[in-house]
Amino acid sequence: MNLDELIRQVTEEVVAKAAGQSVPAAAGDYSPASLAKYVDHTLLKPAASRDQVKKVCDEARANKFASVCVNPNYIEFVAQQLSGSGVAPCVVIGFPLGATTPEVKAAETSAVVALGAKEVDMVVNIGAIKSGDWKLVKRDIEAVTAAARGKALVKTIIETCLLTDEEKVKVCTVAKLAGADFVKTSTGFSTGGATVEDVRLMRQTVGPDIGVKASGGVKDYASAVKMIKAGATRLGTSSGVKIVTGDVDEEHVCINCGACTGTCPTSNVTLTKTAY
Repeated sequence: MNLDELIRQVTEEVVAKAAGQSVPAAAGDYSPASLAKYVDHTLLKPAASRDQVKKVCDEARANKFASVCVNPNYIEFVAQQLSGSGVAPCVVIGFPLGATTPEVKAAETSAVVALGAKEVDMVVNIGAIKSGDWKLVKRDIEAVTAAARGKALVKTIIETCLLTDEEKVKVCTVAKLAGADFVKTSTGFSTGGATVEDVRLMRQTVGPDIGVKASGGVKDYASAVKMIKAGATRLGTSSGVKIVTGDVDEEHVCINCGACTGTCPTSNVTLTKTAY
């Protein structure tokens, strides 16, 4: 069976299952402190300073998070900061567009692994997905899994907000075939982040054998629990401390207080009106 036929068959199977049943909620302890093991404590802002990165590392060590995820320029520093802590140094590759070649991603992976990375979050070639070039998608992921083999886990970022459900199923299938250890929803730098529906679909596609990482918009304890119950085994978030202390964001809406002067005085909502 060729790759295209295999993908078609798996897609049909997953779509049929999704129409008739839901993924059962993951059983286990959902106390705030117990969620620490799911957290990839993340700082990917381009202007992040060394002091900010150190703070994230200190928080991860104190809370025993799964990893600290940063851009490649900080991975050596992060590996040093986390040495002996049990928290994995994690780095992004081909970030945030995924539009480099497989060879460039492989070289980048080799470089960061040499600097101490133990987990690699690669952005897949989104254009190849949209073009239906599944052989290129597979080669793209395999370039990274080969470079990381035996040295670092590989998470494949598929940028769900840009894909149809059928494309999500297909790329998750290819990622599993290419040896990825996780499929991951989002970069957090595109038009949307993780949704419960996407996490559930991804888990249904890959089964129990590899991880699913929800990333983008997981900002409090309640949203974290929803993602885990849908099938996530990792959470990419900059709000790890908030999650493990049980804080819950309240939904803020405009109450027409009349105090607006270009920005909301409470910082709770984004203004869309231009005149008051």
